[in-house]
Amino acid sequence: MSPTTPVICDTVAAAHHFHVTPATVRQWIRRGHVQHNGYDQAGRSLVDLREVRDYVTQRGTTAA
Repeated sequence: MSPTTPVICDTVAAAHHFHVTPATVRQWIRRGHVQHNGYDQAGRSLVDLREVRDYVTQRGTTAA
């Protein structure tokens, strides 16, 4: 897999991976910190997991 290949997942999976709530990930989308990449069949927003990782790393915050 190329470093530029996006890893798309829904906000629930991204939130679980980074130990935050799905609402937090949705807020990051609304604030423009993370790009929205459409919706899954259940209507959940999709994000690039690498982009979320980069934002979390830059910000330096995850819940314990």
